[in-house]
Amino acid sequence: MRISMKSRNITAVMLLSATALTLAACSDDAADPSTQIGPNPTLPEPQQYFIPPMNLAKVVGWTKDETPTVPQGLRIQAMASDLSHPRSLYTLPNGDVLVIESQSPGTEPIKRPKDLIMGLLQSLSSSSPGEKKPSNQITLLRDADGDGVPETRTVFLDHLSSPFGVALVGNDFYVANTDAIVRYPYTAGATKITEPGTVLTPLPGGPINHHWTKSLVASPDGALLYVGVGSNSNITENGIQAEKDRAAIWEVDRATGRSRIFAGGLRNPNGLSFEPKTGALWAVVNERDELGPNLVPDYMTSVKDGAFYGWPYSYYGQHVDPRVMPQRPDLVAKAIAPDYALSSHVAPLGMTFYTGSMLPQAYQGGAFVGEHGSWNRPALNGYKVVFVPFKDGHPDGVAQDFVTGFLNAKDEARGRPVGLAVDKAGALLIADDVGNKVWRVTAATK
Repeated sequence: MRISMKSRNITAVMLLSATALTLAACSDDAADPSTQIGPNPTLPEPQQYFIPPMNLAKVVGWTKDETPTVPQGLRIQAMASDLSHPRSLYTLPNGDVLVIESQSPGTEPIKRPKDLIMGLLQSLSSSSPGEKKPSNQITLLRDADGDGVPETRTVFLDHLSSPFGVALVGNDFYVANTDAIVRYPYTAGATKITEPGTVLTPLPGGPINHHWTKSLVASPDGALLYVGVGSNSNITENGIQAEKDRAAIWEVDRATGRSRIFAGGLRNPNGLSFEPKTGALWAVVNERDELGPNLVPDYMTSVKDGAFYGWPYSYYGQHVDPRVMPQRPDLVAKAIAPDYALSSHVAPLGMTFYTGSMLPQAYQGGAFVGEHGSWNRPALNGYKVVFVPFKDGHPDGVAQDFVTGFLNAKDEARGRPVGLAVDKAGALLIADDVGNKVWRVTAATK
């Protein structure tokens, strides 16, 4: 019997996958994730692998009556369903909520056995059963009476290029596509943008586009835009030349499109937000993989102008990554440690500071973080929204589970949280990119 090349490739991937899962089961995963939360996380010795541990939760979706779990005294309900990979959220001044639906541009080279296995696992772990194709568009939800059930749902803007971040300044609406920031004219109350956009500044995109999401925020005075540009690899395996102007937060002049690197060494910065008390820029960052189930902790940090945070040469300050060649001790000496660890491989992709009045006072001024969930450790980590209390502009206490239940009792994923926003009434909104929903958290009586 003759076996086709396609069949042989599939068989090889399945065998490699089984090997990876066996290795994962044998890996040391004993560290308590809570020891890696806060300003001084426990950092074990690094491990190295031919094929790293891989374990992604299979997506099963939400049944009709299922919802995530929230603390006592709060309520959660679906504000919108049947979306196509909702990644981020934005509340307009009139209360309209924008849902940015986006698919990956799919420009990842396959160079190693790990890449083949990861592709197979992602195919099982990135989509709900029977979902429609992603559409790279922005959907507008209008909930005029504030009951959490939109009366209007329209396509606000479409034919976009893997969009992620958006920002409105005056009548200028900005979309951070994977390859450019584009400006569109906006009219207050409009339910659709029909005029063509203008490129403000190109952003690093293909032909390789490993971390493709581009988070976006406008400065408080509206003069500048800040955009997160993730690395083009885990740890430079695609060559250092592929990392030009990446693993950084850019500052972009809104009037001219002029750009500069505001801060570097940030492997995959997302959730860009200004802390309300100090006005400092903060971000959540996905750190490197394949050094073990308990390295390296993902983190949230204030972002200092001109600072270097280590990637790829070191992690969590000046802990040298032995895999990167040639070494750069000059850059390691400059690397500063982030403010607050969130635990290893939780994959934070969204963050928002809470200044509303609907949720209890204990949440005032703190940060909510959307943890998309791990793939690089046998025991799953993340897959939830956590709350980090703040005092005087800095984290003050241990991160608390806020929205859970995205994993069922079998460790299958009903959904995975990404971007967060606060609506005009003060409810917390959560984009669930594999459950294809937007969840809304309110006080139980609202």
